[in-house]
Amino acid sequence: MLSDTPVPGTSSDDLVKDTTTANFRQDVLAESMQQPVLVDFWAPWCEPCKQLTPILEKAVRAAGGKVKLVKMNIDEHPQIAGQLGVQSIPAVFAFQRGQPVDGFMGALPESQIKSFIERLVGPLGPNAAEEILAEADRLFTEGDIGGAAELYSAVLAQDPENVVALAALVKLHVEVSDLEGAKRFLAMAPEAKANDPALAGARAAIELAEQAGSLGDLADLQRRVETDPTDHQARFDLAVGLNARGRREEAANHLLEIVRRDRNWNDDGARKQLVQFFEAWGPMDAMTLAGRRRLSSLLFS
Repeated sequence: MLSDTPVPGTSSDDLVKDTTTANFRQDVLAESMQQPVLVDFWAPWCEPCKQLTPILEKAVRAAGGKVKLVKMNIDEHPQIAGQLGVQSIPAVFAFQRGQPVDGFMGALPESQIKSFIERLVGPLGPNAAEEILAEADRLFTEGDIGGAAELYSAVLAQDPENVVALAALVKLHVEVSDLEGAKRFLAMAPEAKANDPALAGARAAIELAEQAGSLGDLADLQRRVETDPTDHQARFDLAVGLNARGRREEAANHLLEIVRRDRNWNDDGARKQLVQFFEAWGPMDAMTLAGRRRLSSLLFS
């Protein structure tokens, strides 16, 4: 049985801390002799700061001690920011061996922050959460739904806003035909990450499952297509039903056949439906990559 609500975890470490003007020398300059220290200049009224700081904290903890993060509220402690010429926030400076060596301004996505840290300390490789997610993906692929769900939930226990784990649990619930459970997990996603590709794929999986639920017997649709290959609506519905049953290649073939026969049918409906399949399957899925190649061949040949 799949659990609906992960239990948020807590963690304590010395990788992330707040500092003051008086403590800056020890917390940043002295500490940066051991490893790089990122300084996050922020203020309580700064909305982009509220987006950036949790991502910074996550990235620093994922680096496993190779870098530390020190946060400084410039409303309470403006002196250091003024000395460094900070004119807008959020602003992040990297200190190494007592000197600022790199930095950026504005809220960056997680991938760019990881790249920023890697410029300082070298390749990080997958973190513990990424390794657990990879193992969960393997179990899911092999049909061990319960085992995969347990690992995805473990990641969420430590990081309740991990959209990859959330999206995976949405798809797990879709897989076992529990659309209400899928929707509950989707509702847990933070609003700021609503447009994340993983969540977009999860939403698409729910929509496709709901769409397929109203189709009824696929055998009748199959007979209609065999009797009249130009019955595009029957072929379209058959593709949706086949996808819901995991027969993705057949589903893609039928939609591609509609595109080949009549690109403009139903306001380009077959291509749009195929793109939704790709979104639900994931951008790097083998069927997505193969389907995109075949679609491009049809559209641009």
